[in-house]
Amino acid sequence: MSRVLLLQGNQAVVEGAIAAGVKFYGGYPITPSTEIAEQLAARLPQVGGKFMQTEDEIAGLGAAIGASMGGKKAMTATSGPGFSLKQEMLGLACTAEIPVVLVDVQRVGPATGQPTSPAQGEVMMTRWGTHGDHWVIVVSPSSVPECFWLTIRAVNLAEKYRVPVIILMDEVIGHMREKIELPDDYSTVETVDRVRPTCKPEEYLAYGTTEDNLVPAMADYGSGYRWHVTGLIHDETGFPKGTPAGTVNALNRLHDKIYNNLADIVTFENYKMDDAEFVVLSFGGAARTAYEAVDMARAEGLKVGFFRPITIWPFPEKEVKELAGKVKGILVHELNYGQYVLEVERVVAGKCPVTLYGKYDNESATPQELLAEIKKAMGR
Repeated sequence: MSRVLLLQGNQAVVEGAIAAGVKFYGGYPITPSTEIAEQLAARLPQVGGKFMQTEDEIAGLGAAIGASMGGKKAMTATSGPGFSLKQEMLGLACTAEIPVVLVDVQRVGPATGQPTSPAQGEVMMTRWGTHGDHWVIVVSPSSVPECFWLTIRAVNLAEKYRVPVIILMDEVIGHMREKIELPDDYSTVETVDRVRPTCKPEEYLAYGTTEDNLVPAMADYGSGYRWHVTGLIHDETGFPKGTPAGTVNALNRLHDKIYNNLADIVTFENYKMDDAEFVVLSFGGAARTAYEAVDMARAEGLKVGFFRPITIWPFPEKEVKELAGKVKGILVHELNYGQYVLEVERVVAGKCPVTLYGKYDNESATPQELLAEIKKAMGR
C-alpha cells in the first residue's frame, strides 16, 4: 500500500531519512535547506530519534559524527556558507570512516550570495572541499520522488562503505512541490546497516580489513569494544601511523573501498539515447529543463539524447568515455560558470567536441533557451 502526497523536495528528503532509519539530526538552519531541519525536528521524536539544533554549522556535523559513532544513522543539512564551515568535520569523517549523510541545498554564491536563488556552484566543492586526498560519494536528485529514494540510497551507501555521502541538491529541487507516492509502511523499504564486529572485544581491530572486504566492521561506542578515533593517518588499530608505508596503505584503502565498487555506487539515466548523435549532459535542477529541450529537438528531427549522472562523484567515467565514442558532440548544462564540464572534458579527451551552457543569473534555463544552445553547438 502507498499514499500519494504533494511534497517539497526538502520534505521528501526528510521522509527518505525516516524510511532509511535515520535516528539523529544535528544542524543549523540556513536557506534554502531549513525545511529539512524543521521537518526532522517534528518527525524524529515520532520514531524514537533525536533532533539537535547546534550553535553553528561546524557543531552540526560534529554532533552527527558523534551520533554515528554511537551507533545511530545520522545526518545534517546545510547550504553554501554552512557547507564551507563543515569541511573540516567532513575530512574527519573521511579519515575516521564515519558513516554520515550531508545534504547540501545549493544557492548562489560565493559568500551570502543570493540565498533563495538556484545554483550549482558547489559541484567541485563536494569533491574537493576538504583538504588532502579523500574520497566521498555524491548523489544529485532531479525530482521530488528522487529526493526520497536517493536519501535512502545515500544512507545505505554511507553505512555500507563507512563513508560520508553528500546529497547535492539546489534551490529548485529543494523548494519545488511534486506528486510523490510513499510507502505506507517504511519497514518495507530496503535498508542497509553497518557491519558490526562479531569477534571478542579483546580481538577487535578498529580498522581491520581483509583483501576481500576493505570496509572495517564498526563497533558502537560504549558497546564494550575499544576503538581509538583520530583524524591522523592510522593503522588497523586506529592509532597514528606516521610511516610512509602506513600512509600509503591507509590512503589506498580509503580510495579502493569506493573505486573497487563503482558498479554498485555509480548510477545514471539515459533518455532517448538509443540513436542519439548529440547528447546533453546535466544533473540536479538543471536536468529538469533537458527532458523537454530534447523532446523539442527530436520534434525538429534532431537526434539528440540526454545523459544524466545521478551519482556525480565518483564521476561516471566509463559511461562518459563510451558516450564520447558514439556521438558527435556533448553539451554540458549546469547552473554555474562551468565546473562539471571540466571533468567531462578530461574524460572525453578530445574524442568529440564538448560545449558548456553555464547559467548563473539566479534563474534556471527554459527549454527554449537550452534548445537554442543545442542547435548552436550542433551548428544548426
